[in-house]
Amino acid sequence: MTAIHLAVDASGEVGLNQLMARLGVALALGLLVGLQRQFAKHDDPDDLFAGARTFSLLAVSGAISALLSLELDSALPLGVALVVVGGVVAIGYFGSVREGSTGLTTEIAAIVAFLAGAVAGVGELTVAGAIGVGTTALLAAKPYTNALVERLDRQDVEATVQFAVLVALVLPVLPREPLGPAPFDAASPFKIGLMVVFILGLSFLGYVLIKFVGARRGIGLTGILGGLVSSTAVTLTMSERSKSSHGLLRALAMAVLLAWTIMYARVLVEVGVVNPELLAETAIPIGVGGAVVAVWAGVVAFRRNGASADDDGDGEERFSNPFSVGPAVKFGLLYGVVLIGSKALSMYLGETGVYVGAIASGLTDVDAITLSMAELSRGDGEVADQTAANAIVLAAASNTLVKGGLVWTLSAPAMRVLVTPAVGAAVASSVALTFLL
Repeated sequence: MTAIHLAVDASGEVGLNQLMARLGVALALGLLVGLQRQFAKHDDPDDLFAGARTFSLLAVSGAISALLSLELDSALPLGVALVVVGGVVAIGYFGSVREGSTGLTTEIAAIVAFLAGAVAGVGELTVAGAIGVGTTALLAAKPYTNALVERLDRQDVEATVQFAVLVALVLPVLPREPLGPAPFDAASPFKIGLMVVFILGLSFLGYVLIKFVGARRGIGLTGILGGLVSSTAVTLTMSERSKSSHGLLRALAMAVLLAWTIMYARVLVEVGVVNPELLAETAIPIGVGGAVVAVWAGVVAFRRNGASADDDGDGEERFSNPFSVGPAVKFGLLYGVVLIGSKALSMYLGETGVYVGAIASGLTDVDAITLSMAELSRGDGEVADQTAANAIVLAAASNTLVKGGLVWTLSAPAMRVLVTPAVGAAVASSVALTFLL
């Protein structure tokens, strides 16, 4: 066999360097997975089905069998090799069962290593690398996944399944046609569903981190992670708690300020994802507003009296799972109404109408108006970039003022003194940079 005829280069042949690269990648991936498995079982080597060398050989076997299948233009070599590997894995598993071990992780990882080697053998090195590295990362994450499972309850599992159904089954079949003539053409069921998935996914990131890390590690950390779920919820929780936790007033104030900082960061992320061109218009005013709050949070933290979250026995902060159907439907309806309403106000009242709508929407939620303005200003959209950016700044300012009002009405007097300066400074700086400069 002088050459393996694969359509890879201009000559239609695979050179020695390409063959060695494929076999080398397979060997490296098998070694990577095998090292993780051997390290995981280093305390009990007798319970090890396969180690670094065996995994390496399995992956190389997958690459060789895939190359033979391509050369012979038949799936038979790869199929036979897979059956043989499956038989060896089965024998190893039943031997482990007789010794009292029923785990299948290493055996399944061995089959994945063989298949990753086969993928490398056909020349898909990037895909093979992703499979190998992803498998190793998943295997190494066992302590963390176990810790996360211990923190989950039935409601978390059910809500996550509901979200999976929304992403995989509901979203793909939603109509992509507009709801009707202008201004209703600004929204479609698919567009609304896509934004619901995006914003709930962003919120779920913070929720998972809270479940994984635990709010008891620090009130400040709760503010950061809670801000990914809902900065308003953090504000309400910490404000009410301040009345009974006088020794933690500075920590509670810092948590609120950090949650607000994350809110400003969320606005930038949402704009950047939906309409990157609009980010240039919003980055400075929104960024400065968030930076002002973050700096003041640093001042509050620096002046803390040394109290920590562990000093308090009131328990962890609670945040509801953002994947439940109710919040998803509510946000979808709100986003649709804001999207259509913003276009209608722009059509009939011009910029003034957009600004009024942004301020009103920001009173309850800043995500919906941010996503709406980013969508309406895309390309040659219905709203100019500058108008959309101004509206987003006004919505963020409105939302910050509302949360400042919650602190002022619900928290202890000493906490109001700590938080109020950030409200005025953030709103004034962002609005001034938008409209006065």
